[in-house]
Amino acid sequence: MTKSKSYDTIVFDFDGVLAESVSVKTDAFVRLYEEYGPDVVDKVVEHHLTHGGISRFEKFRVYHGEFLGQPLTDDEVTDLSRRFSELVEDGVINSDWVAGAGEVLDRHLGHVPMYVVSGTPDEEIKRIIIRRGMENYFVSVHGSPQDKRAYLQAILRQSGIAPGRLLMIGDALDDYTSACDVGAAFLGRVAPGKAIPFPTGVQTVTDLTGLDFRT
Repeated sequence: MTKSKSYDTIVFDFDGVLAESVSVKTDAFVRLYEEYGPDVVDKVVEHHLTHGGISRFEKFRVYHGEFLGQPLTDDEVTDLSRRFSELVEDGVINSDWVAGAGEVLDRHLGHVPMYVVSGTPDEEIKRIIIRRGMENYFVSVHGSPQDKRAYLQAILRQSGIAPGRLLMIGDALDDYTSACDVGAAFLGRVAPGKAIPFPTGVQTVTDLTGLDFRT
């Protein structure tokens, strides 16, 4: 077991940190944009994998506005998000755990308060957590459109802990920058064979096996 520095609160991203569900969402973006041709699909996939921590609402605006030259209305973003949810939700629910994730949750339950802060829409990530039977692990679960930085700030205010006593575990550069912006500690999860998206020197793990952050 890897005994690391202890923390008073742990915040998890979901896709790619607790569940091996990143590919489910990548496939959904491909299906939504394949009608625009392979060049657009390649740009969409590259952006999605590079910016895994931001919400799909922001991504749709980038993909249509910058890659297609078609700015979206709020109603069009909502419709795309609905279609995306229909493509991914069951797949995410049925995704495998990231190795060690279930054990980490069991190990820290009752010892360290835990939260989920995800780029997935708020109602959807709450449904996913419930349908996977994970709701008892977390003080609360949060999703977009509010950004992760705001949620981390709210958790710090409510808990009253020093920023450095909160650990954010994420798999995307946006997770890292959100943690840095509020002064929180960060641990990056990088799946085997994947490029490291974080600056040099950021601590990373290939999975959550054996991690222990209890006092």
